[in-house]
Amino acid sequence: MGQLDHYFLRVIMTDYIQPPLFDEESEHSLAMAPDEPELQPPPMFQVLLLNDDYTPMDFVVEVLEDFFAMSREKATQTMLRIHTSGQALCGIYTRDVAETKAMQVSQYARECEHPLQCEVKRDD
Repeated sequence: MGQLDHYFLRVIMTDYIQPPLFDEESEHSLAMAPDEPELQPPPMFQVLLLNDDYTPMDFVVEVLEDFFAMSREKATQTMLRIHTSGQALCGIYTRDVAETKAMQVSQYARECEHPLQCEVKRDD
């Protein structure tokens, strides 16, 4: 390459050099990228089983073990809380998971011809 070629190459390259970004409305020399929005955790929902006079206690224990992954001891304690208090917390989940669990419990109870009811409410 000759000296004239280097000159033209330098002229061409300077046309493609990006100047620094300036914020014309303030005194800052560089424009600042906006901060990323802070993500919030999803709202959580409680799944409650309600007491009734017809569903056998053994069936409630089975539901707690199968759908809420409780041990036999924990399921029995929760079943007794349902029986004495009228309801008990079975778990806290995101909305979709809580609604799915409540639907599965209700559907299984109906298939087994039990009136067991499951409720979902927002966890505060």
